Amino acid sequence: MGAGRYAPSPSGDLHFGNLRTAALAWLCARSTGRKFLLRVEDIDSERSTEESATRQLEDLQAIGLDWDEEPVRQSERQRKYKEVLAELEQRGLIYECYCSRKDIREATRAPHATPGIYPGTCRDLTEEQREERRAAVGERAASLRIRSDASSFTVHDLYAGKFTGVVDDFVIQRGNGDFAYNFVAVIDDGDAGVDQVVRGDDLLSSAPRQAWFTQLLGYPQPEYVHVPLVLGPEGKRLSKRDGAVTLREMGPVDETVRQLCVSMGYPGATSLAEVLRSFDAAELSRQPVTWPLA
Repeated sequence: MGAGRYAPSPSGDLHFGNLRTAALAWLCARSTGRKFLLRVEDIDSERSTEESATRQLEDLQAIGLDWDEEPVRQSERQRKYKEVLAELEQRGLIYECYCSRKDIREATRAPHATPGIYPGTCRDLTEEQREERRAAVGERAASLRIRSDASSFTVHDLYAGKFTGVVDDFVIQRGNGDFAYNFVAVIDDGDAGVDQVVRGDDLLSSAPRQAWFTQLLGYPQPEYVHVPLVLGPEGKRLSKRDGAVTLREMGPVDETVRQLCVSMGYPGATSLAEVLRSFDAAELSRQPVTWPLA
């Protein structure tokens, strides 16, 4: 039996869009006979709090979600991440990067560069050049990047279909010591037996990197399901700036659950358990949802 999962970052309360994605991840897993797992992605040491994690888990239970194992916290898996990093270093796949975000932005403005894609500035520096760059950046620690052997990778998504995206030398560990999302998410999914990844379609562009890295580490490729987002009144991704959008701000929980059901195309349902009886992920609308609901 495979598994699906939901993996929120505990940096604040979940808003309606987060809750909808969580509900869809639960429905996709349960409707296909998979286990459903929760992972607390508290790898960002500067923004994550235990209070936020507790509130998020409470809210997910309040809307009707359950999970099959104790939630995993990334902050408790540092040893595993370090072990994988050491293995990659032994294989010669890791190198230091001294570029700031400003450096990368300026480099990607150059002719023939692809915006948002690391151009490999520090990939093939000599040891002498590395010493010079270390001295130049001073106290700012270098990040670590993985040396990719693929310029692109193709994944299959339930809604996007066959999707080919860029695989650059993405960050593995940031200068402050925190491990990066594309690194830890693949390891966590692989170790947990997750074979169905349901998340917002704003993360579709990261799927080729993660799929390539999944293959590199020898894990089975998961099924990807990138679901449409919930947009705010101005047509941008819903955020807390759009008003009362979190579960604790929106009034009675039963009404929020009813609106979740409506947003997924089940206007007569009053609970996610009721939706589950007839849920088919292939029938979900491909169009984003606009908040507040009409």
